[in-house]
Amino acid sequence: MAATKLYVVYYSLYRHVEIMAREVQRGANSVQDVEATLWQVPETLSNTILQKMNTPAKAADVPEIRPEQLLEADGFLFGFPSRFGVMAAQFKAFFDATNDLWERQALAGKPAGIFWSTGFHGGGQELTALTAITQLAHHGMIFVPLGYTFGSGMFEMNEVKGGSSYGAGTYAADGSREPTELELQQAFYQGKYVAEITKKLKNKPLAS
Repeated sequence: MAATKLYVVYYSLYRHVEIMAREVQRGANSVQDVEATLWQVPETLSNTILQKMNTPAKAADVPEIRPEQLLEADGFLFGFPSRFGVMAAQFKAFFDATNDLWERQALAGKPAGIFWSTGFHGGGQELTALTAITQLAHHGMIFVPLGYTFGSGMFEMNEVKGGSSYGAGTYAADGSREPTELELQQAFYQGKYVAEITKKLKNKPLAS
């Protein structure tokens, strides 16, 4: 049986989403016969601007993805930071470049999950995911939310925790905060959960 291919595609400026993405990938790869690959979308800011913002170097071991490469995958997990309650412009620019795939509805029926990072509670922990669903809908992709399947971790009240029923999330605060152990556990779980659903759909495709 051919492996189920899951693409974990992300954009990360200060590594918060990258850290989550690696855990999502690890969770997905824990599912037998699933091959999860990390990809990052192209940067749109110039090197001069990035230097002024004191951003860390992009992950050297994660290649940039081209829109047409999405065709190779059976399912996706898309990760990005929030900008005013919506996905970062870099990720939106990547989706904007998928027009040819949209015209052919080439991604229709493929499952996709979403994970993210915001600065604080009011920074779009739910809104960022909700507004991102429009990209999936226009492509005909199947949005796979977590619901409350993560269990007791969804109801944690004794510590600050990102994420929601839409997917895994983290808080960056002023940039110094890193994903917590609980947030990483949810990211791992989301990778595993979406991988299992993608595998089921690949092995039992929807009737045409």
